[in-house]
Amino acid sequence: MRTEKREWTGILVYLQCGQGRLHPSGMELLGEAGRLAGLTGEEVCVLAIGRGMDKVKDEQEGYPLTQAFLYEAQDIYEPCLYGSIASDCIRRRKPSVVLIGGTSEGRSLAPRLAVEFRTGLTADCTSLDIDGEGNLIQTRPAFGGNVMASILTENSRPQFATVRPGIMSPARKRAGSRFQVYIQDYTQKKSGVEIAIKENREKSVDITKCSLLVAAGRGIRKKEDLAMLYRLAGALGGELASSRALVEKGWMPPERQIGISGNSVSPEYLITVGVSGTVQFMAGMKQAKCVIAVNSDPGARIFEAAHYPICGDLYEVVPELIKRASVDKREECECRTQLRKGF
Repeated sequence: MRTEKREWTGILVYLQCGQGRLHPSGMELLGEAGRLAGLTGEEVCVLAIGRGMDKVKDEQEGYPLTQAFLYEAQDIYEPCLYGSIASDCIRRRKPSVVLIGGTSEGRSLAPRLAVEFRTGLTADCTSLDIDGEGNLIQTRPAFGGNVMASILTENSRPQFATVRPGIMSPARKRAGSRFQVYIQDYTQKKSGVEIAIKENREKSVDITKCSLLVAAGRGIRKKEDLAMLYRLAGALGGELASSRALVEKGWMPPERQIGISGNSVSPEYLITVGVSGTVQFMAGMKQAKCVIAVNSDPGARIFEAAHYPICGDLYEVVPELIKRASVDKREECECRTQLRKGF
């Protein structure tokens, strides 16, 4: 369906929140929206749904946006209700671009909205840009990650895109930034879906927030050998992550997977052990600041991204790394003890 594109302007960012707390993906998208708006001169707006909108409003102070559409509603995501509220906001504001985090909530909400407006949606984008005609250039891996495809939605608006968390840099505050706030109460609106049971699950490790990760790959011979890598991660004060191969074997949980079908991570240090470096894995780790790679194959693709490549048998290298990390930790503890005695 062809749309009069001139009627649709600006960039709308969906801020996922729960109990008044924003998901990090929203601030990453806000930062990217600010960058894109700098290319076009358009306005940046945000949309949030849930409880605690006054708190959300306060948290947006100083960020580069012009309008905030905040809807008080039930705090548990419900597709029909949230979709209805978001559709209403989009119809009123008519943004040219709508950016949504590639979380489980975002992956449920974005397709509903795209169908509602009979327009395109590109999921799991890794980079965004805008051409001279205001078309969003949405780049994402295709064909199993072997090529990067740039996708345009030329004839319809809005242009929907989801972006995997951890890909973009978060927004930064600017002195003197001001924005209009629209708060609407939807707390009494019923969705037709009733929550029968609410269960609090034990929180697992969020590898996207870790500053140091040890990533295990296909080079690990058996599941029991992962204990060695857990020790290395623990000695260095980090967490153990995994490539897709070990998740498919059932050796590692999905939430610890790095890659296109797992998590995008941006640690200060990433130590890969027995990881060959598939395109899928490399796409998920490209934001890592320092990469140390251990692999016995001198032609492994992971070495192309490594700042410190170690070509050797992981069963010889890892024990030595554990030993050195443990020695460093003991020396650090001894130094602290001496300092305390000195004072």
